[in-house]
Amino acid sequence: MFVERRQPGWQRLEELLKNADRRGLRSLAPEEIEELGRLYRWVTSDLAFAEGREYDPTLRQYLHRLTARAHAYVYAGSVEAGWRRVTRFLSHDFPDEVRRSRWYVLGMFSLFIIAAIFAYALIKNVPNDAYAILPDSLVRPIHERLHDSNFGFDRDFASTVSALIMTNNIRVAIMAFGGGIVPMPWLAAGLGVVPGVPTIYLVFFNGLMLGGMGAMYGNAGFGFDFWATVAPHGVIELSAIWISGAAGILLTAAVFNPGRLRRVDALRRNARRSLVLIVGAFCMLACAAIIEGFFSPQRFPPEVRMTVGALTGVALLSYFTLAGRRPLDASRAGGITHA
Repeated sequence: MFVERRQPGWQRLEELLKNADRRGLRSLAPEEIEELGRLYRWVTSDLAFAEGREYDPTLRQYLHRLTARAHAYVYAGSVEAGWRRVTRFLSHDFPDEVRRSRWYVLGMFSLFIIAAIFAYALIKNVPNDAYAILPDSLVRPIHERLHDSNFGFDRDFASTVSALIMTNNIRVAIMAFGGGIVPMPWLAAGLGVVPGVPTIYLVFFNGLMLGGMGAMYGNAGFGFDFWATVAPHGVIELSAIWISGAAGILLTAAVFNPGRLRRVDALRRNARRSLVLIVGAFCMLACAAIIEGFFSPQRFPPEVRMTVGALTGVALLSYFTLAGRRPLDASRAGGITHA
């Protein structure tokens, strides 16, 4: 009775497995893949039932083999689907969301550049002004190092500068994203309790820091070396900060300008978009870390490092401009979607 009732499902599972054996799992239609997973759970339950009732050993061996065959495809299918989601995210979802949020990203970029130019011009002309716009904990070690008679922009120090900037940028990216909605009361005048202000402050201050450091090294005659040290991985890292800031401001926009939606619904919608941006930004920081770990320590000539920095900039611009332009097939869509 048990065999007669359950056998049609086993036979259908065998049929699906034979098709997958001949033409591969991708040859199955989406509904067939779903059916395969459902029948796999079914036959697993049947196997447990047959084992518990100590049914005929031949039947149990048959169910064992069928379960093992199906398990191989179900497991491989889940891994393959996971990799497809990762690939789809990097090739479509992330660049598409960056283009969609381009005005937020450009706003963070403009804020950063204005701050960097301001700090560079001020400190380049009046070096002591570094203490007025940057923390003493940053300025003093640089001045002490630059005035050391044994100082040279050597290989070991280049790696130290790169690591310092990398660590700072990761921290700033996280805080810039969170500052779009989470209050930070440590800001002066209590402005940190206003969503979005911490994000603006952090991006602006990071621009001040980079411009100020560039001016200090430039005044000491190491300007080109400094920018060459930053360039190979810095283009990607800084872009990740601007995108992280844009993700934070997206959350702020939902709070102050929900449109026709309820504020909670607007926040939920923008949170999905922000998640795409911040996850992509962390992927960029990981890529920058690889460049920094394997390229920067080699201490290539400054011209080579500047060229690599320029090439990463071109590659990044091409990626955000061109990737993900082709619409995904509706039957394959399943990653992070826009609301």
